[in-house]
Amino acid sequence: MPALAPVVLSLALGLWGIGRDGALWRDEVVSYDLSRRELPDLTRTLERADAVHGLYYLLLHALFRLFPGADPLLVLRLPSVLAVAVTAGLLTLLGARYAGPRAGLLAGLVFAVLPPVQRYAQEGRSYALVCALVVWATCLLVRAVDTGTARAWAGYGAVLLTACLLHEFAVLVLAAHAVAVPREARRAWLRTVCPVVAALAPLAVLSMRQSAQVAWIGGLGAGALLGFGGVALLGCACATVLPRALVRLALPLTVLPAGLLMLVSLAKPLYVDRYVLYGQAGTALLVGAALDRLIRAGGPRRAAALLAAGAAVAALLPSPRTCAPRAAAWTTSPPSARPYVRRARAPTGSSTCRPAAGSGRSPTRAPCGGCATSPWTAPPRPPERCTTRRPGRP
Repeated sequence: MPALAPVVLSLALGLWGIGRDGALWRDEVVSYDLSRRELPDLTRTLERADAVHGLYYLLLHALFRLFPGADPLLVLRLPSVLAVAVTAGLLTLLGARYAGPRAGLLAGLVFAVLPPVQRYAQEGRSYALVCALVVWATCLLVRAVDTGTARAWAGYGAVLLTACLLHEFAVLVLAAHAVAVPREARRAWLRTVCPVVAALAPLAVLSMRQSAQVAWIGGLGAGALLGFGGVALLGCACATVLPRALVRLALPLTVLPAGLLMLVSLAKPLYVDRYVLYGQAGTALLVGAALDRLIRAGGPRRAAALLAAGAAVAALLPSPRTCAPRAAAWTTSPPSARPYVRRARAPTGSSTCRPAAGSGRSPTRAPCGGCATSPWTAPPRPPERCTTRRPGRP
């Protein structure tokens, strides 16, 4: 099967070094801590903070219950690895439908090796899962447009709603789908997406009340703008040699979700590249189909040279993370994971709440002003003290 090679490659790259020498990124600590709590405690916490990730924490909670003796880092990150592999397979099928089997194969392989995809393939957060669900919903949209059956439209709506409940910014893909849907199917599409938006509204209202959580997001920097501009230009360049039907589907997916989030960020800073990770699927479709066209027109050597040049340019493009003036992440070790997690390090000025002796609790995030203001602390709690750690110090 053509989809098998991208799936295998994604699994191999995702599982390679998945333990990261026992290091956890700071948001992974939140995922671990909240998903290991009892359901009443988790519910109380989500009423005050991080409701946008509530469904993801419930999923991890179920996985930790199902596999209590497994390596916690594997349980935490394996869903993301599997999600990226599924996405690569779906893109292979989607590309084959619009541009042929080889184009689909190349699209799946390109997606598997994209640097942002590789990063979030090994991260205990929801972004890879959202990407997989968005691409699955896109495949179901194509099927619904082709068949026009109520069952196909219902499947599209159900998967899309699940993606939005995992992370509400998945709703931005509706802008790309609106462009891709042909005129004769727009009424059926609107009948499907309106209930999705209505069902998402309560979560959106609740998350707006918790908007202090994203106060750390700064305005659009040079890295974000140059990165987005480079990807958009690459997509447009590929689109010039591709079939119109593929361009109508893939180019909006590449550009519109990230572009809309950037426009919103002009009023309130909300743009973070991982929030619209699923836009990488559109990039992979365009690049894979363009490589197939180049192979047919100019031979494999020319296509390989152009791919190498494009990869070099992409690697040199600045990203918001590398241009940020502050450190982007830190690592720590949950107590129950200490047999597997051995290293704990943080940048200067970061803080973590250390439970009082005998409390048996995992460390949680807190601002350096003290634990009383931590949104992750759900009362009643044992007394805590807040400690600041510096690089190189335990």
